[in-house]
Amino acid sequence: NYSDGRGTIESMAEAAISLGYEYLVFCDHSQSLRVANGLPPARLKEKIKAVRAADEKYGEIRLLCGSEVDILKDGSLDYEDDLLAELDFVVASVHTSFQLKEKEMTERIVRAMNNPHVRTVGHPTGRILNRREPYEVDVSHLILEAKATNTALELNSYPDRLDLAVPYVREAINAGVRITIDTDAHDETALGFAKFGVTQARRAWVEKSSVINCLP
Repeated sequence: NYSDGRGTIESMAEAAISLGYEYLVFCDHSQSLRVANGLPPARLKEKIKAVRAADEKYGEIRLLCGSEVDILKDGSLDYEDDLLAELDFVVASVHTSFQLKEKEMTERIVRAMNNPHVRTVGHPTGRILNRREPYEVDVSHLILEAKATNTALELNSYPDRLDLAVPYVREAINAGVRITIDTDAHDETALGFAKFGVTQARRAWVEKSSVINCLP
C-alpha cells in the first residue's frame, strides 16, 4: 500500500506464503505517476528499509523490494541509476503518452531496455481489455531488443490485461526471450490471478525454463 495498493507488506507476504511462494517482489509505482500515488525517492528508500525489515521476520519466504518504474516519454526512467541500483528488481512500464507513433514508442521502450538495471518490461503493449486498445508499438522489434539486452517481457496475469498476448509470447519464447508471469496484484486476493497468466503461457507452449519467476 505504498503507492496504489491496498495490502500491507505483511498481509501480502502471508498471502504469498499460503500460496506456497518462495519469494515475493514488491513493485510500487514510481514518482511521476502521481495518479497512482507514485513514490518519490525518499519514500522509496523508506519502503526498501521496510521490506528488508519484514524479510527478517519471515523464514518461510524471501521478500524483495523492486519498483515499477515509469518509462518517460523520451525513454529515460523515472529514478536515477544510483537509486535503481538499490533495488532487487526493476520493472519498466509505459503509463503515459500513449499517443506516440509506432517508431517513437518502440524507440522509447528500447531505450529503457538498454538501462542495465531494467529486468523486465511491464505490460508491453499497454492494452486494457474492453477499455483501451494497445498503443502503437513494433512488438517484434521489442522482442529482438529484449534478446539483445537480456531483458524479460511481462505476461501480466491481471484479467483486464493478459499482456503480452499469446502470439507475442510464443514469438518471444521462440526468439530465446524469457518472460515473467506476474499478477499486478494490488491486494492479497489478486495474488491468485497467477493462474490466468499460467493458462495464457500454456496456450503459448511456454516451458518453466523460459519463465524468470519459475527459477529459484
